[in-house]
Amino acid sequence: MSELHRFLFEGLPVRGSIVRLTDSWTDILERRRRSTGGSWPAPVAELVGEMAAAGALMQSNIKFNGALILQVFGDGPVKVAVAEVQHDLSLRATAKVVGPVGGSARLSEMVNVHNKGRCAITLDPRDKFPGQQPYQGTVPLYGDRHEKIEQLSEVLEHYMLQSEQLDTKLILAADEKVAAGLLIQRLPAAGEKNLAGSSVSQENEDQIGVNEDYNRIATLAGSLTRQELLELDVDTVLRRLFWEEKLMRFPSQRPRFACTCSRERVSNMIRGLGREEADSIVAEQGEIDVACDFCGQQYRFDAVDAAQLFTSPGDQPPVSSEKQ
Repeated sequence: MSELHRFLFEGLPVRGSIVRLTDSWTDILERRRRSTGGSWPAPVAELVGEMAAAGALMQSNIKFNGALILQVFGDGPVKVAVAEVQHDLSLRATAKVVGPVGGSARLSEMVNVHNKGRCAITLDPRDKFPGQQPYQGTVPLYGDRHEKIEQLSEVLEHYMLQSEQLDTKLILAADEKVAAGLLIQRLPAAGEKNLAGSSVSQENEDQIGVNEDYNRIATLAGSLTRQELLELDVDTVLRRLFWEEKLMRFPSQRPRFACTCSRERVSNMIRGLGREEADSIVAEQGEIDVACDFCGQQYRFDAVDAAQLFTSPGDQPPVSSEKQ
């Protein structure tokens, strides 16, 4: 089963979490095959898996009742890739591929061909207050000198440093069976900025990159290979990397695949198209057929169904009370 473990380094301002998505990840891949009749190219599947693992790690580190949505998008053959993780670690992920992807394509070749690629992290509250908008932070898929970044882990480390002022080390890997990740992070000081956008003092900014304990732990984490992350169990990974450290481990959590699509949401999407557009689709195709990009669920609306979407309750004919 998929598993996520959070831990602290006792006496040090460093926290960590490690995730192995097994059944939840293969479920995503199988639904993709069933709904489209094919699989993503290997580099795309690896990117989607790494995003799912990263999203689970980041969601586990914040106290947020809602969805964390991680997206990368740009001007390459992969138009957009998305991983969405709820507060209970239920997750879903997908990618929209609009052109050929080579078997050894890198991140820049898939999403950031002309340096227009972006990574966005959105926090969408489950119970919004009136007028409340989701919080979103965005960073480009290139470094401070406009050099292209080829690893998703580097993009997210850059995001955490630039947007959240937190030193972060992230190791990610995915194949056709496992999507996994290890996150090491310097603990934020009181009042330090986090994913919700709280303020940062100059004192806290001065702490970035200079904590020796964090730097030592991050260096150990960086020695973890892709093969080790994919093949070794959690206990073995933590023991090999941090055998000299005292870890305080929290109860494990179980990420799982779950899709939040529904007929009601699809209905609202069709209403957003407008009646004229909806009627033209029905006239051309006989019905409106929508498939969820995440789980493959089909939603069909015939002419009557589509018309009812644009009919207010007051326009409905009264129900006869006469006995037949």
